[in-house]
Amino acid sequence: MSELIDISPVISPRTAVWPGDRAFSREMALALGNGDNIDLSAIHTTVHVGAHADAPSHYAPGGKPIDQVPLKAYYGSCRVLEVTIPRDHRIMPRHLPDEVDAPRLLLKTGTFPDSERFNTDFASISPELVDFLGERGVVLIGIDTPSVDPFADEELLAHRALLRHSMANLEGLVLTGVIAGRYTLIALPLRIEGADASPVRAALAPR
Repeated sequence: MSELIDISPVISPRTAVWPGDRAFSREMALALGNGDNIDLSAIHTTVHVGAHADAPSHYAPGGKPIDQVPLKAYYGSCRVLEVTIPRDHRIMPRHLPDEVDAPRLLLKTGTFPDSERFNTDFASISPELVDFLGERGVVLIGIDTPSVDPFADEELLAHRALLRHSMANLEGLVLTGVIAGRYTLIALPLRIEGADASPVRAALAPR
C-alpha cells in the first residue's frame, strides 16, 4: 500500500478555532514524569477543531447528529482539485478547473494557509456548486478552510444546500503540497452521541 498523505492539521493549544469557540487544551491527570505509572490526560475543545466533519444538526433543526450519520461518505474514491479564486469569494461551478469524476471532491484554495492563525477572508463554496455536484452524484465535499460558507454568512447557504442533497462535508483540511488528482479518502468522524460535528484524522491514499 502507498504511504498515506495526512491532510489534517496538528491539534494543539496553538490551533486556530472559530472566534469565540473553545480552543484546544489538554489536562494531565497522571504523568510518568511525576512518578505516576502512566500518562493519563483529558482534552477540552470544540468538536469543530482542526479537520472535522459537520453533522446536519449543526445547521438544521432536527438534523442528524454525527453519531447517526452514515460513514460511507467519508471513505472511498476522491478527486482533489486546485481552485484559483480571490479571497472571500464563493467557488462557483465555472471555477472548477477539471471534471468531477469521483463521488468525493476536495477543493484546494490556499486561502487559509496557517492553521494556527485565523483569517476571516478565506474562500468558500457556493450553493450553486453544491447543487451542481449533487446532480452529479457527489456525496462529500471538502475544503481547506474553516467553513464551506463565508465567515460573515449567518444564513449558511452552502450548508443548507448540503442538507438538500444529503451531502457530507469536511472543513479545515490541509491540502498544501497535495497534487490535484485521484485518491482514496479516509476521514471517519468519531461516534460522539448527539454531537454537531467531530474531528477527523483525514488522509489520502494515492491511486
